[in-house]
Amino acid sequence: MTVHDIPLNTLEGSSASLAEFDGSPILIVNVASACGLTPQYEGLQKLHDTYSDQGFSVLGFPCNQFGEQEPGTAAEIREFCDSNYSVTFPLYEKIEVNGDGRHALYEELTATVDVADGHTGDIRWNFEKFLVGADGEVVARFGPMVAPDDEALVAAIESQLAR
Repeated sequence: MTVHDIPLNTLEGSSASLAEFDGSPILIVNVASACGLTPQYEGLQKLHDTYSDQGFSVLGFPCNQFGEQEPGTAAEIREFCDSNYSVTFPLYEKIEVNGDGRHALYEELTATVDVADGHTGDIRWNFEKFLVGADGEVVARFGPMVAPDDEALVAAIESQLAR
């Protein structure tokens, strides 16, 4: 099983899966609108814009589990992202990334080791990042404080695009 096989819903509630990204690398990020790290949306959009013509996509998964920093409805989240950061990358429905209600996608992702500090398991905060290769296998994990323009993150994305 890869992340491509896990059923999801778009932010607007339509059924979806990551199978549409089969053959392309993606960056999965749990996002929030009222977090000190929320300005990372700008860098995530820049990554998406820079590499989307090569098949790369950023995917955002809103989550309200950290300090209730994503309390809005789907419509409010969409409006916030559009008006504040001109987000064009795909956003999916609000999910849980930790605990008993953890979404199946994050069951798969959290087994991955963080490249910098060796962390596995629970998501630590908003804006934790997972790089998924074109084959749907998780290849790298980056902590919340890793900025979208971090050299290691960009190099990892570029290495996946070069395959």
